[in-house]
Amino acid sequence: MDDQKKKLTTAAGIPYAENENSMTIGPRGPILLQDFILHEKMAHFNRERIPERVVHAKGSGAYGTFTVTHDITKYTRAKIFNTIGKQTKVFLRFSTVGGEKGSADTERDPRGFAIKFYTEEGNWDLVGNNTPVFFVKDPKKFGDFIHTQKRDPYTNCKSATMMWDFWSLNPESLHQVTILMSDRGTPYGYRHMDGFGSHTFSFINADNERYWVKFHFKTQQGIKNFTDEEAGVMRGKAPDFAQHDLLTSIDNGDFPKWSLKIQIMTEEEARNYKFNPFDLTKVWPHADFPLIDVGVLELNENPDNYFAHVEQAAFAPAHVVDGISYSPDKMLQGRLLSYPDAHRYRLGGNYEQIPVNRCPFMVNNYQRDGQMRIDGNHGSSPNYFPNSFDDIVADPAYKEPAWDLRNQVADWYDRNAEGENDHYTQPGNLYRLMSETAKQDLIKNIVNSMSGIDGPKKEIIVNRQLCHWFRADMNLGMAIAQGLNLNLQETMKHMPVQV
Repeated sequence: MDDQKKKLTTAAGIPYAENENSMTIGPRGPILLQDFILHEKMAHFNRERIPERVVHAKGSGAYGTFTVTHDITKYTRAKIFNTIGKQTKVFLRFSTVGGEKGSADTERDPRGFAIKFYTEEGNWDLVGNNTPVFFVKDPKKFGDFIHTQKRDPYTNCKSATMMWDFWSLNPESLHQVTILMSDRGTPYGYRHMDGFGSHTFSFINADNERYWVKFHFKTQQGIKNFTDEEAGVMRGKAPDFAQHDLLTSIDNGDFPKWSLKIQIMTEEEARNYKFNPFDLTKVWPHADFPLIDVGVLELNENPDNYFAHVEQAAFAPAHVVDGISYSPDKMLQGRLLSYPDAHRYRLGGNYEQIPVNRCPFMVNNYQRDGQMRIDGNHGSSPNYFPNSFDDIVADPAYKEPAWDLRNQVADWYDRNAEGENDHYTQPGNLYRLMSETAKQDLIKNIVNSMSGIDGPKKEIIVNRQLCHWFRADMNLGMAIAQGLNLNLQETMKHMPVQV
């Protein structure tokens, strides 16, 4: 054998003598149990698929850089923003939400927009979508909602009836449904859509002052969407269209970019604002809280192995760095627990040692053992705190200012109580801001989707959802009813007064 060639080996480094044929008793005989290379190959093959993400299963990703272009240090002490021109390495994963890993990435669906910033003070994960709002505003609602986007337990098929039944029973979803049913629900790949942190987060500055913040990533490629018909054709023609588009654009040196902008709200403004600024189903009006320029995110490096980087990437909103923190947003609070828990189930308790997830600067703690421990397990150093042998300490300089919650009563509060139940103004405003073409596309997409509602509860579900459209905008409700070929006079008789 040529010494310059690499020897084929087992996982333990033992060279293979034969990799084409199994060891048998005679040329036609049964296979011998002692052919351990056969067993190793098949055993590893059987375990190649880790559990699929329950949501955001179909994804694409790339590495890149974030560059600061404007000074926002009066709002935050986060070191990632401390100098104009400063660059930070990032990994960004795009995804569809409801589909399985093998589904088409041009489906009508929100798109995940998750960024890992490898900062000098730890990894900051900003885990958002291509929409500024979401369908629900309490984490107890999340699992039920996702079930309606998956497969019916009886038919094992997607079900328009399940979707619209849930949406019609939860009018808080109307804003996100309006966006989803517009052509922004079928973006032209990942490069031509915006990204949002969606939740309200907080900034903390050098004076320990807190500001509430929302993150917006505006595509520099320009917004571009498929129509419903174009997306349908592409689903059959090229189910991996978005993956291929992102990969080839970076390979060709056409690096996609997004401009990071923020909205800032003071604590006093939040206490007195006209609606709950921590409600994930609502946006902050730009007229009241204008966009502030921060920097530019560029993707310029494709991973050399999809599984190692994209499939094993794990993001968690809980991962914030000094100068960036949480808010009372209930959906955000729920995700702080559920995301790391999902990764521990899917990838194991040591998932943050996987290279794509590993902090490249410094990790010191007392976590030990567990499956797939690959960092030396901290050698002979102590595994308890405090101890008399090492010099690892908690640093009080990273302490955040206390939250003034102004309420000491723990209870189950109605998320849609008086003052929290305007589900119609913002969806209606969104519709009225649309061009005539966009309005017609929205109406057509809603009609096409609602036409799939069937079963014995069809009339109830249709009428209940129509009631929401009418409340958002009378003309929108009328157009949808007409598109569904409904007798308006008869429909109005059966329409619920309250939902």
